[in-house]
Amino acid sequence: MSNVEQQPDFDFQQAGRHVLAIERDGLAHLDQYIDDNFTRACRTMFHCQGKVVVMGMGKSGHIGCKMAATFASTGTPSFFVHPGEASHGDLGMITAQDIVIAISNSGESNEILALIPVLKRLGVFLICITSNPESTMGKAADIHLCVHVPQEACPLGLAPTSSTTATLVMGDALAVALLQARGFTAEDFALSHPGGALGRKLLLRVADIMHTGDEIPHVTRDASLRDALVEITRKSFGMTVICTPDMTIEGIFTDGDLRRIFDMQINLNDARIADLMTAGGIRVTPNTLAVDALNLMQSRHITSLLVAQSDRLVGIVHMHDMLRAGVV
Repeated sequence: MSNVEQQPDFDFQQAGRHVLAIERDGLAHLDQYIDDNFTRACRTMFHCQGKVVVMGMGKSGHIGCKMAATFASTGTPSFFVHPGEASHGDLGMITAQDIVIAISNSGESNEILALIPVLKRLGVFLICITSNPESTMGKAADIHLCVHVPQEACPLGLAPTSSTTATLVMGDALAVALLQARGFTAEDFALSHPGGALGRKLLLRVADIMHTGDEIPHVTRDASLRDALVEITRKSFGMTVICTPDMTIEGIFTDGDLRRIFDMQINLNDARIADLMTAGGIRVTPNTLAVDALNLMQSRHITSLLVAQSDRLVGIVHMHDMLRAGVV
């Protein structure tokens, strides 16, 4: 039984740095295994007509789950199958069009070895990731990817540490190489992450959150300043757009403009908005990403943007709309 008392003067920081040094060395050795077998594995996965099925027991299984999730979110359809469950019916999830990636540091996982004859009979292409090309799994594989490391970071050499890190990194190397080969984009990535902040930033467009129709504050150039102020107050955007009857944008007038004209000795009762407006106005298109519109607002220190098709006003978007949509 282990000693429950802390060793005198034990240096946790030194122990942690020692682990990092060992694992860095393990990853440095991994570079030699990005070879022709790696290229063959990537090409085979790229042209797979089914799905990439990842298997592994114990710690290798945890790495396999993450590997499958990374593949799936970067354009390579994939899922994890537990080898133990596969022997009791889950093997039915796998078809001849699929590729199996089997992970085992020793290459002698009994649960996986029991499945290999069935996978071969089904005609499933098998990629094995182990530390030993001469292992049973290494020899049975159609492609073997080696992840041998000089030593585990565990001082007992028992707990999988450097080896699981190397396997995880090999999986990331496969996923990212395939991502780049497919020309996978940030928008493609967001399609598999629609529920999170990333999805909102990469998928949400101005058209999804803009105000349209009667919600748009606007007046014609013939309107008085008083008419413009009524419109600003009624619509609560702190501004109004000056448009032609067909909604062609001519200019804008904001509550900031109102504060400035108090020092201009203008007769507020007789003033026409056409004489006081700022021509043009900062605008985006409905197809603009919401996050890009937000960045524009922040860079120009404004709280509203006009949304236009050419010069025709079709909507308005406010900073509060960004907050409600979770873009900020």
